[in-house]
Amino acid sequence: MIRLVRTNSTNTDFQKLVKSLDAYLADRDGDDHAFYDQYNKIDTIKNVIVAYENETAVGCGAFKEYEKGTAEIKRMFVPEEKRGQGIASKMLLELEKWALEEEFQKCILETVADSGAVTLYKKSGYKIIPNYGQYAGMEKSCCMEKILK
Repeated sequence: MIRLVRTNSTNTDFQKLVKSLDAYLADRDGDDHAFYDQYNKIDTIKNVIVAYENETAVGCGAFKEYEKGTAEIKRMFVPEEKRGQGIASKMLLELEKWALEEEFQKCILETVADSGAVTLYKKSGYKIIPNYGQYAGMEKSCCMEKILK
């Protein structure tokens, strides 16, 4: 049974998962890692979800305000051995619910263009949009959005 906990970036389980995420991304991004890494700081994120299986943290995700009315989904990660169990979908749904409670009208995100994450987000109702902000012109990036109900 997966239990989702709303917390913030001071949560030690979140910080441990983010270290694993950063190691994964450093390997995947190669020479572009420094560019992406500068936009992934977690020191002031107040909306964080940590997924637990029993008492073990098995996933995380967060959102922050991008602009008025728009939340940006950040730091989504499930360790490889836990993927394919629906954990990311559950976390994403909870993040969207929380964003709605905080009066955001839509969520946006950036992910790797050729990754399984694009499939996850499409199944969750996200549409591909032109790359926004710092991701404009980045070929490896795929930006997406979802209007919240």
